[in-house]
Amino acid sequence: MKQRYNQLKSAILKKLEVELPECYYYHSFSHTIDMHDSAARIAEFENISEDDKEIILVAALFHDAGFIIDRENHEMHSCTIAKELLPQFEYVLHEIDAICNLIMATQMPVNPKNKLEEIICDADLDYLGRDDFKTIGDLLYRELSEDGSVVGLDAWNQMQIRFLNNHRYYTTFSQNHREVIKQENLRRLMEG
Repeated sequence: MKQRYNQLKSAILKKLEVELPECYYYHSFSHTIDMHDSAARIAEFENISEDDKEIILVAALFHDAGFIIDRENHEMHSCTIAKELLPQFEYVLHEIDAICNLIMATQMPVNPKNKLEEIICDADLDYLGRDDFKTIGDLLYRELSEDGSVVGLDAWNQMQIRFLNNHRYYTTFSQNHREVIKQENLRRLMEG
């Protein structure tokens, strides 16, 4: 990976670590690292170019940075932060536009329009098909409970069941390596 990427990664991670409010238990520094690592793994498996991989990984680093500003429209805020920071690391307009398009592709409900958008969408929700689903889900429940978005475990479990039933993975990697465990996680939720 290029030197500019490594310098940018260090800068944005430091910014997230310092500026993200502590009330974001799920949309946290740890989630950004997890999503970034998932994006790298999926991109490698999907055999995309090094240039495209860099764009995806930069978008992964910024995708929830907007929570520094506000939960509402955080993807747009993420793009604002990216547009301010990326030129300082020699990213040019067409790269910045590509990065912002990927950030916006993570906005719910997702509707990826190309391979790179599919990779970032799958990376963002990689945990749905992993063994740490409950642990990570508990962080999201705590976050949403404290801000009043969900009231009670029953409502939360029903929300998760609906979400998992409507969710789909797009990349071959995620379909092959995450779908079976996602279905198992859904089964456990439905059994209560």
